Parts: sequence; structure tokens; C-alpha cells
Amino acid sequence: MTGSPEDEVLHRIESGVSWITLNRPEAMNAVTWDQRERVIARLAEASADPAVRAVVVTATGKGFCAGADLRGAPAATGERVAGDVARMIRLGAQRLITAVLDCEKPVLAAVNGTAAGIGAHLALACDLVVAAESARFIEVFVRRGLVPDGGGAYLLPRLVGPQKAKELMFFGDAVPAAEAERLGLVNRVVADGELEGTAREWAERLAQGPTRALALTKQLVNASLDGGRAAALAAEATAQEINMTTADANEGVASFVERRSPKYLGR
Repeated sequence: MTGSPEDEVLHRIESGVSWITLNRPEAMNAVTWDQRERVIARLAEASADPAVRAVVVTATGKGFCAGADLRGAPAATGERVAGDVARMIRLGAQRLITAVLDCEKPVLAAVNGTAAGIGAHLALACDLVVAAESARFIEVFVRRGLVPDGGGAYLLPRLVGPQKAKELMFFGDAVPAAEAERLGLVNRVVADGELEGTAREWAERLAQGPTRALALTKQLVNASLDGGRAAALAAEATAQEINMTTADANEGVASFVERRSPKYLGR
């Protein structure tokens, strides 16, 4: 068993990478209210800290995140009224997914095992996903008679198209890692023992990149399917304008002219 609430989300910063690790292996890392708030806070800290240039979200044990664990949430008071559930979703699952999507640093999911429900959406909201061979993804909501939350109906169609997204959500079948890679849910599948090393290699490579350019690129891609061509091109031009004020953009151009490898500082 894990100890204090602080131990349920492990955190370290190494080589410019913020490692956020869910640590309730006995519960397959079903995420609690406290864990959710800690992950959201760590992602916000990563955005604001110039020393952090990439983020990895992973977990201990055999499960990445088996969904939501409502234990530890503030106790409900009084009779439920219209609006309570919608508010709970907005302030809970949706805040967690939005924190990943809006993090100003690239976020890599290292999926070590089962990712179900909000756990699947936590992984799929990340910018890159590396999965162990033993990992699987499950849209578990239909098994409980529930509608998907945590942005699932937003994320899945953008990754696999509406027809496949409906299949996954209507049936709730487990998708093995290899199939998830074929569908485009996962960037790469590796042997279980290679997951951490691959995640570290990718994350440190991201951390050595032009951090602000990556942040602006992330924003452009995430917004690209939500608006028309004119909005996308306007956003692209604005991003270019902003990025050309950064030291890394100047270094990238100078290194090209001088025929040397660039040395990016994340600024």
C-alpha cells in the first residue's frame, strides 16, 4: 500500500523533464480526487517553470489508470439538483484533460498497463503516447451504462475518426497496445521492460528542443480541427510572429547559416 496522499503522485525533474507518476498500484491507479488535483497542479507548474521543457505522465504497477476512484472526493451535501452532475464533470474529469491539452510543454504518456475510462482519455490527451506491449485501452463507460466523460467524445474522433470512435465507445471492448498503434491511438509500442527507457529518450529529446516553438506548434495542432481554414492560417501567422521573438528561433536560424547543430535553451 502507498502512504500519504503526497506519495500517490510521485514527482521528479530530471534533465529538463517533469516526471508525474500515479502511484496507487494496488488500485490499478484508479485516480482519486486528490491525485487529480495534484496532477493538474504539476502540469500547471511545468507550464510556468522555464527549467521544465517536457513532461512524462506514467504510473507504477500493472495499471496506467483504471478510471476514476471517487473515494476522497468532497462529500456531497443536501439533495442533488439539476446542474450538480454537469458541474462535477466540468470541475473534475474535464479539468484534468484540459490541463494536459493546455500544458505549455509537450506531454508524453508512458502507458505501462490498462488505461480505462478517464485513464484512457488521460493518455490520449497527451501529445505523444508510448505504450508497453501489455497495455490496453478500454472505453469502459458503456459497461456501466454511462456516457463517456473527460473529453472522450472530443478526443477519439480526432484520433481514429467518428465511425471507429463510436465502435470503441458503443462496445467498450479492450484494445490491445498493438491494435491501438494500428488505429493511431499510440505512437509506438515497446516491450514492457523498454517503456521507461523509451519514454526517457523521447522526453529528453523533446526537452532539448525549441520549447516555445513546440508549445506554439501544440496549440496550432490542437486547435486545427475546431475551426476553419482562415482561423487556422491566422493562428499560424500569429504563432510565427510570436516565435520569431524567441532566442531559440534566432539560434535555429544562426545555426543553419553557420552550418552547426543548434543549442536550444527553451527561451
